Amino acid sequence: MKKIGVLALQGAVSEHLDAISRTGALAVTVKHPDQLADLDGLILPGGESTTMRRLMKKYDLFETIQAFAKSGKGIFGTCAGLVLTAREIDGSDDETLNLIDTVVMRNGFGRQKDSFEAAIEIKGMVGEPFPAVFIRAPYIASVGEQVNVLATIDNKCIAAQQGKILVTAFHPELTGDTRLMELFLASL
Repeated sequence: MKKIGVLALQGAVSEHLDAISRTGALAVTVKHPDQLADLDGLILPGGESTTMRRLMKKYDLFETIQAFAKSGKGIFGTCAGLVLTAREIDGSDDETLNLIDTVVMRNGFGRQKDSFEAAIEIKGMVGEPFPAVFIRAPYIASVGEQVNVLATIDNKCIAAQQGKILVTAFHPELTGDTRLMELFLASL
């Protein structure tokens, strides 16, 4: 059984724990660096990326998560997690984990009042379109050569993968659909 952690500093933690459990994997919360040691993968949930970055630094998780990814472990970043994993944030000097070769646009689809839902096609995913929930969502403005674009909306990249790093601009954990979690688990 795969053991997947959810960074539990801020954001949609319980929803991700539920989504992991629905796939049959073991879901655990992560608040300290030593909790990463026996994990197969880690979720960086949606929330507020600046707050999450500060807390990651405060609790010595920033470099530990970078080392976790460099050791070949998987990371799934949703919404704010997508922002944190990027190589760069457009128009910002904020430090990122630099785990996937992307440039992201924070709040790219607008403010809270501009949140929306959309049925999207995800490359390689069979069945009905995925029910994506966008809340103050970012998008990926550009990708490097090694990044596989999995989904777009309005010509904006909203899901991508590079090796064992999977990112979405939306919140798959807020739906009953576990196909993206299953895709992540299959990559581990």
